[in-house]
Amino acid sequence: MAININLDLMLVKKNMSLTELSEKVGVTLANLSVLKKNHAKAIRFSTLNGICKALNCQPGDILEYVDETQITKQEN
Repeated sequence: MAININLDLMLVKKNMSLTELSEKVGVTLANLSVLKKNHAKAIRFSTLNGICKALNCQPGDILEYVDETQITKQEN
């Protein structure tokens, strides 16, 4: 997928655990874990809003577009 989720990096920057984020956002630990591992197929805007509010960051701090063709070229 061309969208990377940098939730793990933001948690480290903000010195917050996934459990603490889960409690602040009101999203299950399992769902946040799926996001953190970059296995999510979608994210609700309300969830993204809650994460950004809890981490005091912008959506672009969490979501990153990566050109898949560039990744493929670098691997070859």
